[in-house]
Amino acid sequence: MSRPPLPPFTRETAAQKARMAEDAWNSRDPVRVSLAYTEDSRWRNRSEVFQGREAIVAFLTRKWEKEQEYRLIKDLWAFDENRIAVRFQYEWRDASGQWHRSYGNEQWEFDEHGLMRRREASINDIAIAEKDRRFHWPAPGSRPADVPGLGTDPF
Repeated sequence: MSRPPLPPFTRETAAQKARMAEDAWNSRDPVRVSLAYTEDSRWRNRSEVFQGREAIVAFLTRKWEKEQEYRLIKDLWAFDENRIAVRFQYEWRDASGQWHRSYGNEQWEFDEHGLMRRREASINDIAIAEKDRRFHWPAPGSRPADVPGLGTDPF
C-alpha cells in the first residue's frame, strides 16, 4: 500500500501531508486515521506508548469518546527527507461541558511508501470558556478553506 505524497518531502509535499493528517483526524474515524500508519507503527502520545494499527484504533476510539466536539488544526513546522514536524491546536469539550484547547508538537517518520512508522506527540491542555473558542466549523469534518491555519500565533 502506498500513501502519497512520498518521501523525500519538499515544503509543498510536507505541508500537503500535514493537511491530509488534519483532515483525517477531523473525521474522528479511528479506522480511517489508522490507515495512514504502518502495521507496526510506534506511537508516543503524552504518557502512552504503544505499537500497531489495532492499538491506534483503540487509542483513538477512547480519545474521541472523551474529547467531544473535537476540531484540529495542524501546521507544518519543519521537514527533512522522510521526517515531518508539525505543531497543532485542537479544541474539545468534556462530558461535563467544559471546553479545552490542547497545544502540541508531533514528530513523524515515514517509510518509503508514505506510511507513518513513528509518531511522537507532546501535548498540553488548558481549560477555556466557550466564548474563547476559535474553531467553529461543523464537526466532524475538515477545516473549511476560509479558516486560516495557526500562522504565527501559537497561543
